[in-house]
Amino acid sequence: MVKTLIIYLFFSCSISVFALETKHLNDSIHVEFIGKQYNFETKNILERYKGSLSKENISEFIKLIETNNLAAINSSLVQIRKDENLDDWIFYQLIRKTSQALIKKSEDYIAYTICKWYFLKESGYDPLLCISKEKILLYVRSADIIYNQPIKDLNNQLYVCLNYHDYKYKLDFESEKFINIDDIKKTTNEFSFKISELPRFDKSNYLTKEIVFQYKQHEDKLNIKVNPTLVPYFNNYPVMDYENQFNIPLSKETYESLIPALKEKTRKLSVNKGVEYLMYFTRHAFLYERDTEIFGREKRLSPEETLINEKSDCEDRSALFYLLVKEIYNLPMIVITLPDHVTVAVKLNQVHKNAVKYRGEYFTICEPTPQKKELRMGQTIANLTKTSYDIVYFYEPTLK
Repeated sequence: MVKTLIIYLFFSCSISVFALETKHLNDSIHVEFIGKQYNFETKNILERYKGSLSKENISEFIKLIETNNLAAINSSLVQIRKDENLDDWIFYQLIRKTSQALIKKSEDYIAYTICKWYFLKESGYDPLLCISKEKILLYVRSADIIYNQPIKDLNNQLYVCLNYHDYKYKLDFESEKFINIDDIKKTTNEFSFKISELPRFDKSNYLTKEIVFQYKQHEDKLNIKVNPTLVPYFNNYPVMDYENQFNIPLSKETYESLIPALKEKTRKLSVNKGVEYLMYFTRHAFLYERDTEIFGREKRLSPEETLINEKSDCEDRSALFYLLVKEIYNLPMIVITLPDHVTVAVKLNQVHKNAVKYRGEYFTICEPTPQKKELRMGQTIANLTKTSYDIVYFYEPTLK
């Protein structure tokens, strides 16, 4: 009996894994998204893109996919977006997963990209396809400020490239000319890269992570809930301005495991000492590494990604420290950039030496990144002069 049960469980697990990897299940495709399983009906397996890259061939392929029940699939995607209250970027990850399920990116990149274009268009956005002799780029109209992606300005409307990463962030637009494929239907909806809410994963996706850090002369510990399956949803997330990066919220489970615990840790401390505690927590809870060493490029992590990852840099820690101070004390703050460094200064009731004056108020630097020398509150890696730093973001709490 036990042997039979083991064999049954083995084959059940094998079939489950196979279902995740094998996208086509008879007349349907299977998509795993934010820890949930979705099946979408299709008329048949999507055919491969045929011929060279041209407007004519792309138009023919679009006619083909429109007869393959993709409109019904798109209606289901839009309903999921509504039910899960998905921000545009997270919804785009659903589009990517669905397109991959229809036709694998590794097998037919052109068809996969056109599928993404189709779902974006039918979902109410304004996407744009551009082609060279060998490459296809997917853009979407957006008003956001994006720093590490190609941008097209068409009739004073900005389009941001969504698949630049597929070409390893290297394209020579001078030597390789791209032409626009005319879109069929223009919309008024702009795609936003801003994250106002993280997707609601099932609690089973969360793991307990022990964070050990030095607070002055003793060791302290925290056990928090983190969700490693969130990370792939931000693998190709673009570099935005500091206001947007710093204000990406925590998920409900991570928030509830971290913020109340830190409030309890700082409950008996003065505001100044409490902010100092958060500074030491952010400084010593993670290993330091530059983006170029971890990712091979600049990448700004959200606060939750910093909690998940073992290594992070100054921008990532500054975002996490900012979020902790905002959630626990809700104090005014400024984000300061120096050559090759980012840090945060907080408006405290005690003015420290070397405080930075901004709009008539003094802000104390709270360095959240480890340095060769252990820095106290008010100290930073360099002597600040008006020409040596920039204030790139100011947070002013609103009255509730």
